[in-house]
Amino acid sequence: MTSLDTSTTVLKKAYAAFNARDMEGALSTMRADVEWPNGMEGGTVHGHEGVREYWTRQWGMINPHVDPVTFEPDTSGDVVVGVHQVVRDLSGKVLLDRMVQHVFQLKDGLIQRMTIRE
Repeated sequence: MTSLDTSTTVLKKAYAAFNARDMEGALSTMRADVEWPNGMEGGTVHGHEGVREYWTRQWGMINPHVDPVTFEPDTSGDVVVGVHQVVRDLSGKVLLDRMVQHVFQLKDGLIQRMTIRE
């Protein structure tokens, strides 16, 4: 199995857990000191607790769903994931439907950092 295959497996697990609102399953794909973008308010959250607090807040306001479409390595060794993102309000109305890129740095088989490219 190549490094990209291993990374893709971890990332698919993370996306599936996020979409299922399986917080512990998603966090299990991340290093304890993960850096994660705060796509709603800006900035970055740190660590499992930072991600947990951010997602809890986010899921209380909106219903995001992210489907990974492509997985490509970049020149630095990071994995660029083309993502179909659909964000609904809590009543189900679509607020956003677009493609974005999520760029992941993995270390020791776990997510170390994620950034968003619009």
